Parts: sequence; C-alpha cells; structure tokens
Amino acid sequence: MEVLLRIRRANPEQGIEPHWAEYRLSAEPSDRVLDLLHAVKWHLDGTLTFRRSCAHGVCGSDAMLINGRNRLACEALVKDAGPEISVEPLRGQRVIKDLLVDTEPFWDSYRSVMPYLVAGEVPADGRERRQSPEERARFDDTSKCILCGACTTACPSFWSNPDYVGPAAIVNAHRFIFDSRDTAHEERLQIMAEADGVWRCRTVMNCVEACPRGIQITRAIMEVTAEIAAADRG
Repeated sequence: MEVLLRIRRANPEQGIEPHWAEYRLSAEPSDRVLDLLHAVKWHLDGTLTFRRSCAHGVCGSDAMLINGRNRLACEALVKDAGPEISVEPLRGQRVIKDLLVDTEPFWDSYRSVMPYLVAGEVPADGRERRQSPEERARFDDTSKCILCGACTTACPSFWSNPDYVGPAAIVNAHRFIFDSRDTAHEERLQIMAEADGVWRCRTVMNCVEACPRGIQITRAIMEVTAEIAAADRG
C-alpha cells in the first residue's frame, strides 16, 4: 500500500522553523511507523532526526505524536494508522531537531522522586529481604513503566506548568512508596506533597490513554494522594 507520511520538522539551531515535510512511501500493513521513519532516513533524507533504540516496545525511546496521539513508533502499525500518517515531536518539551526533544527536564523530575530502593539495614539473618506475593503485587502495575514520557507529555497540567513533576515520576514514586522493603516511605510522600507534586493532577486521564504499557496511572496517583492524606492524619 502507498502511505503519505507527514513529518513535523524543525531545526532551531539553524533557524529552520517548524514545518510539514511530506514523503510518499510503499509499505506493508504490518510495517510499523518506525519502519517508515527508517525508510525516509536511510533512502530519502538522511538529515531526518529522531530517537529510537531497541524497536521492541520496551525501551521507550521512540515515543512521539502519531496522528495526534502519543505512541511508540515501534508499536504503531501502518494498518492501524491509515494511508495518511502524521508524526510530530512530543508536546511540552523543547525541540532540538525534527522529532528529537530535550528529555533532560523529564529525567530531572524522575530523579527527584528517589526512583530506587532505600533498603536500610541488612536483615539480621543475613538473607534476602523477603516479600510476599501479595506485597509484590501491591506495586506490580507501576513497575511496568518504561519511562517513554508519553504520559507526562500528554498531560495538560504539564503543558501549563513544566515544573509539575508529571505522571511518569509519580508512577515511579508509587512503585517504591508501596514497596514493603523500602525505608524512605515518608521522605517520598513529602516530595509528592510539594507544590509541584501529586496535587497538580487534574484527573484528565490523558496519561492513561497515552501509556503504551496500559498502566493505571490515575489510580496510582490517587493512591499516592490517599497515602499522603493518611500520613497527615496519622
């Protein structure tokens, strides 16, 4: 089938303003949008710039706006996208060139929530820190995050306030807040309770629709807010 691929391109460093570039390509219905981008890059215009890595839907590198929705280019199929496909950089992040955006602020927010296990002292018996299946299941959903940024860059609260920590950071805070082995529970709750923390969420639920892993992000955010409220009462 023939596909019209429209790519939102720009190069601020060279003063090239955002504009649409169009490419007509032959594709199979089972091809992915990433395959189309590769075809342009490798055969039509080597100056096209975008980020990608594993191409298996688990690294999160190639999140972008596809037909107006945040998607992973390596998961979006041509047969689902249709014969006319538009591709744009993620919203709310500075465009470096074409589809490549500056993700450093996103990683700053991620690092701010202490996204690692604070395990405390080694158990007295010297063995591993044990956890029941029920305790592990408590944060199973939020452990699926691949840090693609699709949820955060689909969030209107983030668009209006770039200082908002964002859904992805909250999801990763949730993963450790509810880990029975972690000892930094109160410290993370304090981080989440700050002005640009969890209370900025307006439950629009764009984040849930955008997540390629199907994480129940809004539910996780509500669970964190409930935990903060419980700590305040306690």
